[in-house]
Amino acid sequence: MSEEIDFKSRRGGRGARRKLRADRTTTMLPALKRNLPLTEPMNEEQILRIDSASMDILENIGVVFRDEIALADWKAEGAKVEGDLVKFDRGMIRELIKTIPETFTYHARNPDNNLPFGSDHSLFVPMTGAPYIRDLDDKRRYPTLDDLANMHKLSQICPAIHSSAHHIVEPMDHVVAHRHLRITYSSMKYSDKTFMGMTTSGKNAEDVMDMCEILFGKEFMETHPVTTGNCNGNSPLVWDETMLGAMRAFCKRNQPVLCSPFVLGGANTPASTAASVAQLNAEALSALAYTQVIRKGCPAIYGHYLSTVSMKSGSPMAGTPEISLMNFMIGQMARHYKVPWRTSNTLGGAKTFDAQAGYESATTMMAVLLSGANYIWHSAGWNEAGMHCSMAKFVVDAEQCEMGYRMMQGINWDDFDEALASVSDIGPGGHYLGHSHTLSNFQDAFFMPKLFNNDAIEQWVADGSQEITERSLKEAKAMLGAYEEPKLKEDVNEELLDYIARRERDIPAVDALNTEH
Repeated sequence: MSEEIDFKSRRGGRGARRKLRADRTTTMLPALKRNLPLTEPMNEEQILRIDSASMDILENIGVVFRDEIALADWKAEGAKVEGDLVKFDRGMIRELIKTIPETFTYHARNPDNNLPFGSDHSLFVPMTGAPYIRDLDDKRRYPTLDDLANMHKLSQICPAIHSSAHHIVEPMDHVVAHRHLRITYSSMKYSDKTFMGMTTSGKNAEDVMDMCEILFGKEFMETHPVTTGNCNGNSPLVWDETMLGAMRAFCKRNQPVLCSPFVLGGANTPASTAASVAQLNAEALSALAYTQVIRKGCPAIYGHYLSTVSMKSGSPMAGTPEISLMNFMIGQMARHYKVPWRTSNTLGGAKTFDAQAGYESATTMMAVLLSGANYIWHSAGWNEAGMHCSMAKFVVDAEQCEMGYRMMQGINWDDFDEALASVSDIGPGGHYLGHSHTLSNFQDAFFMPKLFNNDAIEQWVADGSQEITERSLKEAKAMLGAYEEPKLKEDVNEELLDYIARRERDIPAVDALNTEH
């Protein structure tokens, strides 16, 4: 069951909520414009070596497209189709991916939250897909639609989170066949940032596109990206009907999709960092090229999910050196093709929000930021290899994104001369705490995390010896208590609800329930 939180009685009602809002910055940060050099371990010869190996895979081994429409499309395009296996001329692939925009702008229902995207701009997106939640009491359980709403509210409040994503947690209290409708509505209702659209089937993706048309207008969507779909490949070298059908639904409406091979290094790729990237690159290129067969010039994003596999247990691992190296390499390949790209952030395999989760997430984030990724997905909440979203970890991850954002903006030289002048004012043996420059800049000069404790141990003990999980859950509750819904226009809200009601009448609930695992 979801929590029933009486924020009014716990926090003194409306006045307390106003104070909480005043104490917190909830305005979304602009898209991150990176100003630090990137980590690029490959030289030009090695980039071309990966490219050549990938093109050899596409030409000589081929990629399976388990979809009759896609096979017909490729045949018409001039590819070599043998059953469901497609082999590509490398020149065809290169020409097709040339028409993918290198940059574009995401448009949110609140224009203040529009985001330039691609090239040196990045955005942070929370995790999605967790079948369990670690809730406000740190209990692991099945999530509900109310839990999903709370995650979308936190996404709206956290400044460095640029999107409400979609099913951050799976609403297990709702019929499977209807979830995509309720998830999309929750994304739209509780946040006025950009969001993701469900791609669980071609028809579900069409429903999402219809709901986006209600929110933004059909003509607007023809020229403005408003949402993002994710299409996962079945590595090695397979794209299935479900993902390809969803891809067509998005691309036909000019909406971007992440073309994401699902890499479990050593299990569905070779046990080699460089060779894994060559295979992944071939898989991504084949899907990116297909987006342009569907609609030339539509936006598309080079994607992937990266993990390496423990040879002891077969379980996916996070935060390993090879994942960092692959991120660096994939960033170089995406820039080589002049296409924006996606990666995964703050991944953890730990079962609780412990030191392992922190180390894994921090290692991943540093590599992700220095790799130059544009769409930084799974940036808040991910733990237990994605099996649960932790509300405690969510708010800490979001603050870590703020810190990473600050770092990647680079060095601020604006007040260098003024600050340097204070050295002569203070001289040897003094301190700067009362200097006018310090008093003018103390809030902004150095990032001060809210959720990390830097008090003396005596003060920490006096305050209850709270560790990070307890502090962050307290913060999450306060944030939800301070939340104010960015209201949908009444006529739009009614039209969305009418659409959901009609589709829920049309879609058989019993058949969908039979598909649950």
